[in-house]
Amino acid sequence: MRKLIAAINMTLDGVCDHTAGLPDEEIHQHYEELLGEADAILYGRITYQLMEFWRTLLENPSEEKSMNDFAIAIDKIPKIVFSHTLNHVEWNSATVAKRSLEEEILELKQQSGRDILVGSRSLIIQLMKLNLIDEYQLCIHPVVAGSGLPLFENIEARTILTFIKTKTFRGGAVLIYYKPIQQ
Repeated sequence: MRKLIAAINMTLDGVCDHTAGLPDEEIHQHYEELLGEADAILYGRITYQLMEFWRTLLENPSEEKSMNDFAIAIDKIPKIVFSHTLNHVEWNSATVAKRSLEEEILELKQQSGRDILVGSRSLIIQLMKLNLIDEYQLCIHPVVAGSGLPLFENIEARTILTFIKTKTFRGGAVLIYYKPIQQ
């Protein structure tokens, strides 16, 4: 059975904002490799629309090789978008989910293949409530945002996680790997 991995960037004060972190060459390379090891990534509408930025680098490359390489990786991986307002998407490697989040994930996990990533705060919260996440990869940037949307908002049930490992980046970000203890 494939694992569902919640992989997201956040600030030291727990804010999930893709524009608040400090991505550098090393972080771009890490996520490029992670995308290459998975079969799909799941997004909500807002995060999907934010990630469409990377399509522009395919047409007009950056001067930073790591950003261009990440753009190629994010373009290749199939994206499944969960939205109540989008009926179709323009990105060739993306589709809009036709079933509920729970139904889609339960079927995806039963299929053979590599892991599935979740890169959207709203989906992580929903999947956490459904106890469907197999691993958390939280990249904490050395930034205090001061305000914004916290990752673990409106989580009412206590969730205990087991530490797996850490990865420290030269720029000061720390990636912490956890798996939930099924209760």
